Amino acid sequence: MISAGDFRNGITIEFEGNVYQIIEFQHVKPGKGAAFVRTKLKNIINGGVVEKTFRPTEKCPQARIDRKEMQYLYADGDLYNFMDTETYDQIALNADTVGDALKFVKENEMVKICSYNGNVFAIEPPLFVELAITDTEPGFKGDTATGATKPAIVETGAKVNVPLFVDQGEVIKIDTRTGEYLSRV
Repeated sequence: MISAGDFRNGITIEFEGNVYQIIEFQHVKPGKGAAFVRTKLKNIINGGVVEKTFRPTEKCPQARIDRKEMQYLYADGDLYNFMDTETYDQIALNADTVGDALKFVKENEMVKICSYNGNVFAIEPPLFVELAITDTEPGFKGDTATGATKPAIVETGAKVNVPLFVDQGEVIKIDTRTGEYLSRV
């Protein structure tokens, strides 16, 4: 159990039958009345964000989220297969659970599988990936003054906006959280 006075960003709690991660918290001590803790909570299962206030003495059970490093093997229809590299156990997850998490992940790369009480609810790709560009239009000379970008398709099939000087066949570094081009490799 964790009291509301000990809340910190990133802590996961069980509250009203759901599992939430604390995104923001603020201890408020008004001039009149009792102090309280104002929080912004993100539901880790469906991604919804709610705002709640707690008395500093209120207690919530702390939720244990397991993150396990696994290797993404392949996609088979709308099932995605992963393997634990230590025990060689394999699991298959459906497209609803995976969502857009594997948009920038190639086969045989490592990802983190997040689960709560044995139920997988999310996949965390690596923060940065290096992918080759399979299709993009050639850039035009003289268009570089504005910092313009053009669409490009990488080897996983995802679309990324890249600067005009990047050509087809080049390997680029991408931030998977935002889907933005970072640099050439």
